[in-house]
Amino acid sequence: MDTRSKTPVGHTIGTAIEVLRQRFGERVQTGEAIRQQHAHTLTWIPNQPPDAVIFMETAADVVAAVQVARDYRVPIIPFGAGTSLEGHVNAPQGGLSLDFSRMNKILAVNERDLDCVVEPGVSRKQLNDYLRDRGLFFPVDPGAEWATIGGMAATRASGTNAVRYGTMRENVLNVTAVMADGSVVKTGQRARKSSAGYDLTRLLVGSEGTLGVFTELTVRLYGIPERILAAVCPFKTIEGACNAVIQSIQLGLGVARMELLDAMQIKAVNLHSKLGLEEAPTLFLEFHGTDVSARDQVAVFKELAEAEGALRFDWAEKEEDRNRLWKARHDAYWAVKSTWPGKDVFATDVCVPISRLAECVLETEQDIKDLGIIAPIVGHVGDGNFHTSPVLDPADPKDVAACKTFVKRLTERAIRLEGTCTGEHGVGQGKMQYLQAEHGAGLDVMRAIKSALDPHGIFNPGKIFPSKD
Repeated sequence: MDTRSKTPVGHTIGTAIEVLRQRFGERVQTGEAIRQQHAHTLTWIPNQPPDAVIFMETAADVVAAVQVARDYRVPIIPFGAGTSLEGHVNAPQGGLSLDFSRMNKILAVNERDLDCVVEPGVSRKQLNDYLRDRGLFFPVDPGAEWATIGGMAATRASGTNAVRYGTMRENVLNVTAVMADGSVVKTGQRARKSSAGYDLTRLLVGSEGTLGVFTELTVRLYGIPERILAAVCPFKTIEGACNAVIQSIQLGLGVARMELLDAMQIKAVNLHSKLGLEEAPTLFLEFHGTDVSARDQVAVFKELAEAEGALRFDWAEKEEDRNRLWKARHDAYWAVKSTWPGKDVFATDVCVPISRLAECVLETEQDIKDLGIIAPIVGHVGDGNFHTSPVLDPADPKDVAACKTFVKRLTERAIRLEGTCTGEHGVGQGKMQYLQAEHGAGLDVMRAIKSALDPHGIFNPGKIFPSKD
């Protein structure tokens, strides 16, 4: 018998699954293939599948599943589209994966208030396709078109537009969630601000499924800008590109997107997306505003960039050209994967204060050279957040050791520079070991909150909190 699947009160997971089958019927799936599909990771941690996958269709389904999990002390792991990167959907203690792909209704759009209410399985692409004819859009763009709003809220995602529009933290007005005791809590109203008690919305946004399970979310919307201008700007040095970013932020330029790709990442993007860009440190930029304001922003940034060694600006004003440009940026991971076939790619991120960005990127670049590894750099540098994608042969112990050393140094460097071990990927399983160094005694406060809201530890166990053993 699989002892991992035994619950603390002596029941097997099989008992809980049989009870759930009585309500959900064929929506409870236990086949090996579907279980493995609901537990994947880009960390060093292997696939750890749940014991069953249950497809949710209503909020009442979620309540029922949570109540059974509570009664039998069975872990619950929420699953949106599975685009997270730090092992959030793995099931290290077995349990039930709640699949929200069928809870994908857009429940209300309040055009005059610029907000909407959605079920957690609504994808970012689905929502923006629905909003386009209304002249509205939802700006948070982590790169994966099919990332769900529920999953993005759970990991406090951000992405390419965060420098202007903020992250999920700023763009979720309230959530409705099922708590570990089976109760349903709505964390707030639709007002844009409130001083009424604790901020439960911010508590649950970013909790990675460890405190509650979302059934509805209310998010902010924005009007589609009158003018969108995009540019590709290569630099002589990566330091010059970073300094141009820092100065533009300090001047308060309204840049909507500001993405840095180092020369190695540009090489991969060229091979994958056939863009024909110069293999040099490059900024991908986008300016939103009126026709006049967008062009004024461009003129100011161009002057800054040229002083820092910009080689030129290549413009993309047509929507199809902009989309091609940003698709290439969003495909950066797959570009690395295809450029070095047969290798594994490990995606990780850190974030530092904008004034320390150049220092952190330069030290990281030197570390890559010293360790002799391949690790392209790409990032949402407008808010100090950047990613690396170490390439390795998982069968080569020296290769794995070098990449693990690199990731450890990168994360410790970010914390030393008063930054964070993760700017947007979340903690999951992959970054647990760094939370003590980043939060100190604050980690005990987090544990206390987790213990109070989920006393039996059924919500996504084995995530965020490192073992005290």
